[in-house]
Amino acid sequence: MPIMQGADLHGMQSGGLLSAHRSPWRLTALIAVSLLVVCAGGMVQLGAGSYDMSWRQAWEALVDPHLWEHPSRILRLLVGEGMADRLGCERCDTLPTSTLIVWTVRMPRVLVAILVGINLAYSGSILQAVTRNEMADPYLLGVSSGSGLAIAVVFMFLPGLGVHLPLLAMVGGLTAFAVVYAIAWSRGTSPVRLVLAGVIVGAIARSVETAMHYLAQDSSALRDATAWTSGSLIGARWEHVLMVLPWTSVSVIVALCGARYLDILLLGDATAKSLGMSIERVRFLLAATAVLSAASAVAAAGMIGFVGLIVPHMVRGLVGSPHRGLLLGCLVAGPALLIGADAASRLILNPLQLPVGLVTGAIGGAFFLILMRRKRDFGRL
Repeated sequence: MPIMQGADLHGMQSGGLLSAHRSPWRLTALIAVSLLVVCAGGMVQLGAGSYDMSWRQAWEALVDPHLWEHPSRILRLLVGEGMADRLGCERCDTLPTSTLIVWTVRMPRVLVAILVGINLAYSGSILQAVTRNEMADPYLLGVSSGSGLAIAVVFMFLPGLGVHLPLLAMVGGLTAFAVVYAIAWSRGTSPVRLVLAGVIVGAIARSVETAMHYLAQDSSALRDATAWTSGSLIGARWEHVLMVLPWTSVSVIVALCGARYLDILLLGDATAKSLGMSIERVRFLLAATAVLSAASAVAAAGMIGFVGLIVPHMVRGLVGSPHRGLLLGCLVAGPALLIGADAASRLILNPLQLPVGLVTGAIGGAFFLILMRRKRDFGRL
């Protein structure tokens, strides 16, 4: 039997398994407000710091004609000094200090926040559908635990590999997911088995990581590992942007193309099979996409919690559960939340900076406390 089309799915949605479509104006309003927050938060980020600038100065540095009239200078900023010299790119020595600070330090941070926000929001949306549990988050299937363990090993025992830390963090997360899937597999998988396997692998990895912290001899290495696991955008560079951008593009394309399959997974395995869907292939592909999104986010910014939980909840409450609208909303709401939180982290103790993971944790805790008080069936999709 072929996969059901829009009319059939709408009929099942009206039966209560999926919440009904909200007004399209809600999605439009969400996109408009989120883009406004991204722009305002981005300008705050460009102006705030030890080298303080007004919004006007930050904007003038952003559109500085001394940079835009020489594309090779932009290329130098993107690829770094070594590669730029080999490519013969024009040097940036004559650029104003404000332009150099905006383009080498602050703009990469804004772009990494946008990409990480998209990845975490999409990862949470996909995993909540795959596991049919609205409490699922990007780190449910062992991604954070595997990445954290890999980070601890590098900082404490293999410091020479520190230059490859983002890549190794991603490999650690993907390896943990592979172990989770192998444990959950028994002539197929199920949402419950995936969640339980994720809990098992996460507990073991965290125990090993904690033991390594106790055995660590170098206090600076322990401090660096702890800072990474707190989640921060401090030190984001163009290489992080270039590293995360391809994975973000893949995740967005796969998720949007698979929106209909995510809707079907919410109806249960029996219904999905009766509609002709290859459940195991679809579930693995979508779960792997979610894990890849989360792993790339961890590799770029450490373990930033709650974004993958908060954003799908907020967007679902505004536009409904059907995933095409949900994913479009998450595409802008994720960056808006993370950029807003990062701007707050810079302004609270300016010029000192809090890790953005602490701010999202505080926001997430308050959000779910309110949600639990207002929603009796909280936790079920």
